[in-house]
Amino acid sequence: VQLQASGGGAVQAGGSLRLSCTTSGFPLEHYPIGWFRQAPGKEREGVSCIDGNGATTVYVDSVKGRFTISKDLAKETVYLEMNNLKSEDTAVYYCARDNPWYGNDWSRCDGAGMDYWGQGTEVTVSS
Repeated sequence: VQLQASGGGAVQAGGSLRLSCTTSGFPLEHYPIGWFRQAPGKEREGVSCIDGNGATTVYVDSVKGRFTISKDLAKETVYLEMNNLKSEDTAVYYCARDNPWYGNDWSRCDGAGMDYWGQGTEVTVSS
């Protein structure tokens, strides 16, 4: 099982980035995936999560209307489209796989049920 996050970078406030989480070693359609972030000196935060077939999504309030999570099952990739970026979005972003057999509610998007994590990709937004 592997998840690899990419697409981070440095942008000005109001700009956009698209993060990609490329997965392998498991059937993506059977597992919810989440994007999480951790800013310097802050706790990890669930940003957005998506269910197995990509039909249901959840977002933290601070990114609603600006971020969009999606799945491309053919490419085995989960995307996080980030628009109208703000300085407070600056963080290292991680993708992770939820394990349904842990019995957690993936839609809480709190990281509790995640069993595999990708390496982080850094997003820096300057004002």
